[in-house]
Amino acid sequence: MNYIDMEKLVQDLRSLVGIQLTMRQLAAFKKYEEVLLEWNKNVNLTAIRDGEGIRNKHFLDSLTCMLAWRDRPPERLIDIGTGAGFPGIPLKIIMPRLQLTLVESVGKKLEFCRHMVEVLGLENVTCLQARAEELGLAREHREKYDWAVARAVANLPVLAEYLLPLVRVGGGMLAQKGETGPAEAHKADRAIHVLGGRIKQLIPVLLPGVTEERFLVVVDKVSATPPGYPRRIGLPAKRPIS
Repeated sequence: MNYIDMEKLVQDLRSLVGIQLTMRQLAAFKKYEEVLLEWNKNVNLTAIRDGEGIRNKHFLDSLTCMLAWRDRPPERLIDIGTGAGFPGIPLKIIMPRLQLTLVESVGKKLEFCRHMVEVLGLENVTCLQARAEELGLAREHREKYDWAVARAVANLPVLAEYLLPLVRVGGGMLAQKGETGPAEAHKADRAIHVLGGRIKQLIPVLLPGVTEERFLVVVDKVSATPPGYPRRIGLPAKRPIS
């Protein structure tokens, strides 16, 4: 990432989210991009293999989560199916005090996340190789987070069963979705209700150089998730709540 690339990232982020990056944060994103491109030569972390794509479709896309929080960002955040650290690590870079838990079931991807956390010197980040269904039943994780986020993990009825059991009452779930976001939200309404949530809003997002419209599906956690959820591993995806 050269100076012009850095300036474009700064301008796009300011325009899209209203955030001004510091030089230290820019340096962190530069290092993140370099390490991701290097690792991706040997480990299939992402299908996006160019710097501009990483900045737009990973960094900027991740940071659009801030549109859902505005001036009330979470203190404790869990990122389910984080892959190569998205959206969790970019959010941690701009919110240093965030207590972040990254969850990924694929060992090589989680190894990359651990390496990235170490390289960037990020504190209060926990990396877990686990399934969301397991964590949602574990006492130390169930309803312990301000927000749970996920990007491109599953259809919304399934994703709600992964995320909402992890969120405290009064917190929220944030799903980053493509153009199918509104249809998925409509289809997931009952599942979200059953799990203790209520759809708050859908925020449209247009990324630079990306023609497909994206959406942030924002769900409030309004009541405790019933004890029977999440169901055992694989069942939410096989038989979504309908």
